[in-house]
Parts: sequence; C-alpha cells; structure tokens
Amino acid sequence: MEVANSLTCIILLIFFCGSAAGSRTKLFSFNAQGNGIGVAALAPSSDDGICKSMVETQGYACEEHTVNMPTFFSSSVQVTTQDGYILSMQRIPVGRSGGTPGNRPPVLLQHGLLMVAKSVMDGITWLLLPPEQSLAFVLADNGYDVWLANSRGTKYSKGHTSLSPADSAYWNWSWDELVAYDLPATFQYVNDRTGQKLHYVGHSQGTLIALAAFSKDQLLNMLRSAALLSPIAFVGQMTSPLARNAADNFIAETLYWLGLSEFDPRGEAVVKLLKDICRKPGVDCTNLLTAFTGQNCCLNSSIVDIFLDHEPQPSATKNMVHLAQMIRQGTITMYDYNDANENTKHYGQPTPPAYNMTSIPNDLPLFLSYGGEDALSDVNDVKLLLDSLKDHDGDKLVVQYRDDYAHADYVMAENAKQDVYDPLIAFFKLKRT
Repeated sequence: MEVANSLTCIILLIFFCGSAAGSRTKLFSFNAQGNGIGVAALAPSSDDGICKSMVETQGYACEEHTVNMPTFFSSSVQVTTQDGYILSMQRIPVGRSGGTPGNRPPVLLQHGLLMVAKSVMDGITWLLLPPEQSLAFVLADNGYDVWLANSRGTKYSKGHTSLSPADSAYWNWSWDELVAYDLPATFQYVNDRTGQKLHYVGHSQGTLIALAAFSKDQLLNMLRSAALLSPIAFVGQMTSPLARNAADNFIAETLYWLGLSEFDPRGEAVVKLLKDICRKPGVDCTNLLTAFTGQNCCLNSSIVDIFLDHEPQPSATKNMVHLAQMIRQGTITMYDYNDANENTKHYGQPTPPAYNMTSIPNDLPLFLSYGGEDALSDVNDVKLLLDSLKDHDGDKLVVQYRDDYAHADYVMAENAKQDVYDPLIAFFKLKRT
C-alpha cells in the first residue's frame, strides 16, 4: 500500500508538471502552393505510423489514412473535420490469414482517456495486447473491416488546415467538438470508403461522445450498432479520490487560467522516470493504472511498460475543464463558460444545453459493458444511464456487468477476449443490417 501511495503521488506530480513542458513542441510548417491553405502539423514519418509500428509487425495488412508526405493534401487518404482538424485513421482490412477485403462489415474503434490523469489515449489502445487478445486484431480475424480513430491533438492527429499545435487556438475545444466534428468526420469517411453502415466500439470518452451524438439524432443513418465499454455519461458519483480531488480543487481550471491550453502529460523524462520506477524490485506498476482506474483484475504486469511506450497522449486543457465540470455537477451538458453572456453568445441561452440521454432512439442496437471495480465509470453513474434507457427496446439493448473489471481491463485485460470481446462480436453478428 505504501508503494502504491508513493507511486500515486509521483504520478500526479509528473503528470501535472509534464503538462507545462508539453507546450514546447517542435513543429514543421508547410504552406501549399496554389491552394491558399497553410498547414502546420506534427506529421509522423511513414515508418513512424501505427501501421508499421503496431500492426504490420504482427503479420496483418494495414492502411494509413493520414497526413503524410507526399500525399499531404489528398482527400482520399485523410479525414478533415469541418473546423479544420486533420485526423489520422488506420485500417486493418483483413485478418492475419488474409482474405478478400471489400465486403466485410466495417467497425470503427474510438479510444478514450484516463480521466484522472486527464490524458487521452489513441488508436494504439486497441493494439496493446498480443494479436489473439487485442480487440482490433480479434475483429479483423473474425471477418470485420477494422478502422482505428485518433482524436484531434493526439500524436497522429496533430494536423490542421490553418493552425499549428503551438497556437493556443488549436487547443480551443472540449469533447463537444469531438461530438460535433470529429465523430461525424470519421463516420462519414468510413461510410464513404466502404459504402456500408458501420458498427461502433467506444471506450471511456469514446462512449461519451457517441452517446451525446446519438442523443442528438446524429450519425444514426450510418450506424448498424454500437458497443460501449466502460460507458461514461453521468460522472457525478465517480469514486476515484484523485478525480474528485482534481475536480473539486479546480486543477484543470488553474492550468487553463495559467495559459496552458495544451495538457500534455507525456515527455521523454516523464516516461523514463516511470519506467525506471516500474523496474525496481517489489514495485508492481499495475498500481500506476489502479491509481487512476480502480483495481483492474486482469492485467499482466508487462502491459504497463507497453502502455508507457505509446500512451498517454495530449488533450486540450479546456476538455479537462469540461470533464471536471461534469464531475462536480453530476450533469451531461455542453461546456459551461461560467458567464451568462458568454454562454448566450455560444448557445443562445444563459446556461449550457444538456445532452438528454432519454432522447437516444429506443430501437438503436446497443451493447453496454461495465465493471464493478471501475473508479471512473462508476456503477451508480452507469445505473443512471441505464435508467435513462429504461424504455429501450428489449431486443436492442444488451447489458453486461463484470463485477471484477475496472476501467483499463476493457482494453488491456488478458481475459477480455473471452469475457467481453466474444460476446461483443456475437452481438454484432446479430445486427448485420
């Protein structure tokens, strides 16, 4: 317990200090000739992409749909949101044994975030386990056309048509913009490329933005079904003392007021320190995740080292403020500017509009899985969500409860395939149209 508490203190310190260091990012800038578009981005080289580093090494075919020279402005290989963010996606079109791509049902996987660390994950979330255990690979091997999303601001989605990540305006967004812009852009892109409606899988914040969109009757014409792992909607009863403390003490707001528009917990020094700590005898670094997520039941101790190689990723400090507002208020509303005039300017009313979970269509096929040990997607908060869905068609809603699962188990547990992913895939197979 003493080691775990020490780890928690160290982790909190370096995450919040790291966010300040993260604002000093080196960029390249590129101005296109003849199209009037100025672009600044952290565009990874082709050998630094998720496909080459995480997918092809496991024997799977993979396509990068990303900002990458020389096809920098090709609309056919990148996702551009209506507000100018250029998002990276990866596609695993067939399983390891091969097969014919093209007619497979598409599945979009949307990552989440570690809400206590206030740090985002990215598409690698779905690739951290061995191929026979990682959801992305399991889906591909089961006949699905798998697409990985990477939200704005993460390593592979730092492009913009006019801004660079060094501009504070680049980080002027919360998860409201993921609902309004990122999710529609990725849905439309997959739909256009495949000519099919898609299945959706979200984890953590990936469930929040989907539920918010569905409550506004968005995306439904392109959707077959949705699976929500560790569903986040109401978070007012979140049990993590770290999350509650950060929200109640306005930590994110303080960073925002200090002018830190980008929250970046990642840096070489931070990762090296954590890895050095985790290698010390007697230190079980699954406690690193437990401090944020609750007591995960089924993580291999080596998974933390793999996690630190790739995660966590930056996010907007404004997004962290929005999540803190939800924790304090126990509501699901749009970002609150805490000023009636400012709210009116943005929303046409003095208070931020609510996302009404009871407005989600009753005939939308939903698979929800939540855990009894999850400190972020707390059981009592999930029950509030389920109460909002009480009129849902009985044959359209599947609810799975794992009493021993916490937040990270859903993407990192050794037994997630048989306990969660196999039932999820069985659900998808029933929702073919």
